[in-house]
Amino acid sequence: MQGIGNDFVVVDTILQGDLPADLPEFARRVNDRRLGIGGDGLILLERGESAPFKMRMFNPDGSESEMCGNGIRCFGRLLHDHNHLDGSTVEVETGAGTLRLDRVDADKFRVDMGQARLNRGEIGMTGLRDEQFIDQPVGKGFFGTAVSMGNPHLVIFVDDVKAIDLATIGPVLEHHPEFPRRTNVHFIKVTDRGHLVQRTWERGAGITLACGTGACASAVAAFITGRADRKVEIRLPGGILEIDYMDDGRVLMTGPAETVFEGTFEG
Repeated sequence: MQGIGNDFVVVDTILQGDLPADLPEFARRVNDRRLGIGGDGLILLERGESAPFKMRMFNPDGSESEMCGNGIRCFGRLLHDHNHLDGSTVEVETGAGTLRLDRVDADKFRVDMGQARLNRGEIGMTGLRDEQFIDQPVGKGFFGTAVSMGNPHLVIFVDDVKAIDLATIGPVLEHHPEFPRRTNVHFIKVTDRGHLVQRTWERGAGITLACGTGACASAVAAFITGRADRKVEIRLPGGILEIDYMDDGRVLMTGPAETVFEGTFEG
């Protein structure tokens, strides 16, 4: 499945039954684009404990991620396509808490991503727990703002995202010492107060065509630094997401999700 070019191997464990015991190794195999199926992550659809359904997401390197914005829209699409839903709204348990999904139309879903978190302790950074990290130097001449959407993000505003050597600087900033558990890295150009352009280096995955939680974090960072309004449209290499940073701190994300193909993995 894919959401604006961010693609995933998605397994409906309610219908498929048992999976290999070593899920990190399984994720590495199925996400390999030459020796497996290929994807930016492995997503498991499971029965939930605190909500009707649960989403788990593993990166291509086998590490488990707390959340994935484009992935949860794909998750919602699969719930609908596999007839697990009675209506257009459902709550889903994730590593970032329980989130609400609303089906806008056949291909589009809106996700209440919950509260954006700005304190170091909530993001998983070093330093004073109650301190924020806004437009601070991160090396290589860049200044970054840190935001958590249940997973950590470093947002850097630049004049030209295409000029950034993402393959070189991305892994350096992913392993920045301020982030002991690593971080996602986003370079953002502000076109105007309602439009942003984003390029992303994802923790555990590398360069991807889109990052939903990253788009949410970037919209929050743009607003709190005075660069944009609360409601923005973000253009990523794979497509467009609509982000609304609410007055109460919640973030709403709206975008498409679709199934590319279905099959059986024998590897």
